[in-house]
Amino acid sequence: MRRWPIVLIVCALVAACSDRPPEPADLLLVNARVYTLSWPQPDAEGRPATGAPHDGRTWHPDADAIAIRAGRIVFVGSRADAERYRGASTAVRDLGGATVLPGLIDSHVHLAELGASLERVNLVGAATEEEVVSRVAARAREVPAGEWIVGWGWDEGAWANRYPDMRLLNQRVPDHPVVLRGLHSFAVWGNRLAFERARISAITPNPAGGEIRKDARGQPTGILLNNAGALLMQAVPAPTPAQLDARLAAAFEALLAAGYVAVHEAGADTELMAALERAESQDRLPVRVYAMLAARDVDLIDRWRQRAPDTEGRLVVRSVKTFYDGAMGSRGALFLEDYSDRPGHRGLGGAEYGFDRQRLAFLMRRGYQITIHAIGDRANREALDFFGETIEQTPGAAATRPRIEHAQVISAPDLSRFARLGVIASMQPSHAVEDLPWAEARIGPGRLQGAYAWRTLRRAGARLALNSDLPGTDFNFFYGLHSAVTRQNRDREPSGGWRPDERLTIEEAIRGWTTWAAHTAFEDREAGVIADGRSADLTVLDVDPFTTADRDPSRLLTGRIAMTIAGGRIHAAR
Repeated sequence: MRRWPIVLIVCALVAACSDRPPEPADLLLVNARVYTLSWPQPDAEGRPATGAPHDGRTWHPDADAIAIRAGRIVFVGSRADAERYRGASTAVRDLGGATVLPGLIDSHVHLAELGASLERVNLVGAATEEEVVSRVAARAREVPAGEWIVGWGWDEGAWANRYPDMRLLNQRVPDHPVVLRGLHSFAVWGNRLAFERARISAITPNPAGGEIRKDARGQPTGILLNNAGALLMQAVPAPTPAQLDARLAAAFEALLAAGYVAVHEAGADTELMAALERAESQDRLPVRVYAMLAARDVDLIDRWRQRAPDTEGRLVVRSVKTFYDGAMGSRGALFLEDYSDRPGHRGLGGAEYGFDRQRLAFLMRRGYQITIHAIGDRANREALDFFGETIEQTPGAAATRPRIEHAQVISAPDLSRFARLGVIASMQPSHAVEDLPWAEARIGPGRLQGAYAWRTLRRAGARLALNSDLPGTDFNFFYGLHSAVTRQNRDREPSGGWRPDERLTIEEAIRGWTTWAAHTAFEDREAGVIADGRSADLTVLDVDPFTTADRDPSRLLTGRIAMTIAGGRIHAAR
């Protein structure tokens, strides 16, 4: 009987403590449509899981307020409950019904190229040689004679049957060396002065995995394909460290404005790694960077192979990016059979394209995630063979979450191997709608059955990550979503979508840039979901993509980023 007063006292103290308000938040977001993505994953057909905020007809947000303190989420739920986190110094943002998602992650980017593209002559959308040359000539009028002019963005895939030569460039821009990279960097176009400075002539041999296009007299025409492009690009003066730092700063600003809180850099060489390390040491990394070391930079790789992956901080280094083949548009992708529009040619790949099997297997056994660019069906098969052999020899290597970037054309027997080997298919929805004008001509209707096969891979149990491959493709999140759920271009063509059975649902598409991308970078417990204790990385949208996709997916293209919150800091608020 004497114990009861003590029990009552303890209960009273517990009750008093439970009524005590929590420590105030730094930031409260209220009046929001929050989709936490904390519910279970959809099934292989994209059907929402039991517990998802879906009533069988449409979606509903599962929270309307978020509290943030010291860069982390401390509460997500109702506005009424969130008020307990309001203090005298708490900043409160009424989002006016805007939608909040876990912070977006672009899991395949080229940061230095993005920063450089903002300085270079933009050739995206140019339909003819004359239009490209006019844009270059306009820049030449602003640049002293003799200085390099660099442009990017002409579509080497769409132009593959009508590649230009250097004659018009020579005529209109004779006093500047000109280098123009293709949209996806698998072709380079230059004028006479650029070729002279690069010392590329009739006697220059084709490099391994590349082609110097020549005319009937054996003279270079002005076009370099696949690995040959490096011959011209290496002649362009490299940016100074200060210039590279400025390019990175511009790239980060553009990414934050586009809603991204983290990126996976797909091929960091020595210079870029040094710039990223400077940025981290000087607190100039507003977005998290998951760096894939460039396998072609052998000196860099040999330095890192002596150490364990670096998994701490805002700059993480635990992945290596390599190439197995080139691009399908420029006919550099490696196929099992001939190109339909070029009999006798099957592309380039493997060791010929710089794939260093021994070095990569060593790195994978050391715990590095190996990321292989593979486009053609033979390239994908042999990349899977490499992973299978390495995992068989060292079973623990399966835990590195190996990736194939693009996984663009896959033969039927290989589709199930992604799941069996635990290989992530890292894919770009926009590539499907951008390639559709010429893809069938390249490889024929039969091989298209395994091309851009998102749903087929999901049904086979594969994990996906979705991304842009910027700056080669528009990295607007809404464009990516629209491509994934409609398989139509911006003009809503083709009607009904291109091979619509391969479409993803809106939940799958959003997870591709959030939950699935976080898994790919081992951030399952830190990012990709809005939950207590996780990093305060959020993207605020002016439209609700879940309900918009249900009603009229074409309206996804009208969406805009309203605010980006990275590590609890508000960026790019509109």
